[in-house]
Amino acid sequence: MDVDDEATDAIRELINIGVGRAAGMLNDITGCSINLQVPKVVIVTPEQLAAVNGSFSTTSLSSVALNFNGPMSGLSALIFPQESASSLVMLMTKETEKTPELDAIRIETLKEVGNIIINAVMGSIANVLQHHLTYSVASYQEVTVPELIKSLRLPADDRIILANAHFRIENTPIDGNILLILEMGSMDTLLQAIGEMTP
Repeated sequence: MDVDDEATDAIRELINIGVGRAAGMLNDITGCSINLQVPKVVIVTPEQLAAVNGSFSTTSLSSVALNFNGPMSGLSALIFPQESASSLVMLMTKETEKTPELDAIRIETLKEVGNIIINAVMGSIANVLQHHLTYSVASYQEVTVPELIKSLRLPADDRIILANAHFRIENTPIDGNILLILEMGSMDTLLQAIGEMTP
């Protein structure tokens, strides 16, 4: 199913509602000044994803992902270039590159950040669906997006929502991406719910 600009804008607004809630929770937990926005959303097929963002093709990224099931099913992931991931962790934890345990701290911090953001975004979407979604435990890996997509063995007509995420932590900008990989029929379910919500 094709997704028009109005529906794409509605999806972006739902994601922004979720990341706004997540930013508030992260502010409370860390005591940092954290602003988080999603200025752009595109909806693509698995094949189109690399063309939308060429850096996905070759760069190994820090990824926190979890599966979701319910009226919609698929995988949701928060991904960062590894340098951005390290910067985010150091800003939030006040650790330095010289900290011996930085790799372990980075993984646990990114999993926690990813869990908060993904659950807030999916919660915003679940509110529109008026149904509960169930989630797997968040997992961390360093992988290119094509490798991630290949491992999922997605049908060519599945849809991927790619949302650029702009973090500002203590006035330092950090870019990442939110991926929502929707299994067959899930995009139709979401668009139907958005259509019923729109007057």
